Amino acid sequence: MNVKRKKGPLYLQIKEILKDRILHGVYSIHTNIPSEPQLEEEFNVSKITIRNAIKELVQEGYLEKKSGKGTRVIANVSIAKLSKGKRFTELLVEDGHHITKKILSIKRLELVQDSELYSLFGDHCIQIERLYILDNEPYIHFTHYILLDMSEVEVEDVNIGSLYRFLEEKNIRLESFRDEFAVSIAPSHVSERLNLEKDTAVLKRIRRSSDDEGNVVEYSEGYYNTTKQNYIVTYNDSMQ
Repeated sequence: MNVKRKKGPLYLQIKEILKDRILHGVYSIHTNIPSEPQLEEEFNVSKITIRNAIKELVQEGYLEKKSGKGTRVIANVSIAKLSKGKRFTELLVEDGHHITKKILSIKRLELVQDSELYSLFGDHCIQIERLYILDNEPYIHFTHYILLDMSEVEVEDVNIGSLYRFLEEKNIRLESFRDEFAVSIAPSHVSERLNLEKDTAVLKRIRRSSDDEGNVVEYSEGYYNTTKQNYIVTYNDSMQ
């Protein structure tokens, strides 16, 4: 996998890639990540670059490095100082599941004036279609609509990490989220992606993500195959 100097320090890019793999179970808890020489070869960087990336993850509490024993994953959930909540996918990884993400398509959309997307974004936006794979089977189909130009998007940048981290790199700051849930018949192309029979009812999530001024900068629709895995929400003791 290639990392690019124009995207910032190489060790920080690699750190984020490795962290994303930890959070999604590619590197399982209590197992060793690949050796430094293997990571050097994969990313085509120097030994010191890999060591600096690993040092960051050790300091953040994800990894433990012991001489002669390799580097072990000791935490596989986000370390969030301001929130007790955990992302849905983190809960699944914590339970021993393995999650991978796949970009299905990225394209520019021209929007018509009578559409809801036009009222949010104007005459165009970027559409990103993604698939979450749980334990080697398709599980969630996402379609995201974002106010960006195609010139600002590189497929590999979206592939290597979190979509929301990618947006932050584009100076799109998401301050609030509004989620709506419903039971819905999956569109035919979604059913095909999720290996479902035609007209199967699934859980649908609509999300509107807004900036600090209340402007919607990302709209998404997600379809969850809950016959494979329930959608999970946890609450801390202070919630009523």
